[in-house]
Amino acid sequence: MIPPMDISTPCVVTLTWTLSDAQGKPIDELAEPLEFLVGGQDLLPKVEEALIGQSIGFETQVHLEPEHAFGDYDSQLVCFEARSLFPEDVGPGMQFEGLPPGAATPNMPREAVYTVTEVYPQHVVLDGNHPLAGMALRLALTVRDVRRATEEEIQAGSVGGPVLRVGGTGENLDDQSDRRVLH
Repeated sequence: MIPPMDISTPCVVTLTWTLSDAQGKPIDELAEPLEFLVGGQDLLPKVEEALIGQSIGFETQVHLEPEHAFGDYDSQLVCFEARSLFPEDVGPGMQFEGLPPGAATPNMPREAVYTVTEVYPQHVVLDGNHPLAGMALRLALTVRDVRRATEEEIQAGSVGGPVLRVGGTGENLDDQSDRRVLH
């Protein structure tokens, strides 16, 4: 029998978790185990730090301040754009990769994912912050499996699934079914 592998860089861990806000209100649950590359782009550094040296069955709770999770909320990433630049069915919660062609707001990041927060007859309010920006978070996680990373995974810096890192999150929060590219 092969002894269980300890988590080290690079390897692939299979995790389940519950993500809550600082008051314990659930935000996201990853109930079906998913793989993540340790030492790549899949996990937040504080999460990797908690996992290093552990093995299958390890359970922990990680407290993440905004600077270790999805950053502080930046009010300068909120803008108003003309309603006519968006699809007819635009609504709150929809996400768009970048601002639409013809956008009038200067100096907004092109690569940001913008979430529609409000829709008015003449304009749409967009927020380029991550939905969890500015929030302290609690992550209760369980290691379900550990394996060696393949060369392809190491080269890609990811196993290719949902991510829990700055700019991305777990299963439900990374659901892109309502995300559109306006270019």
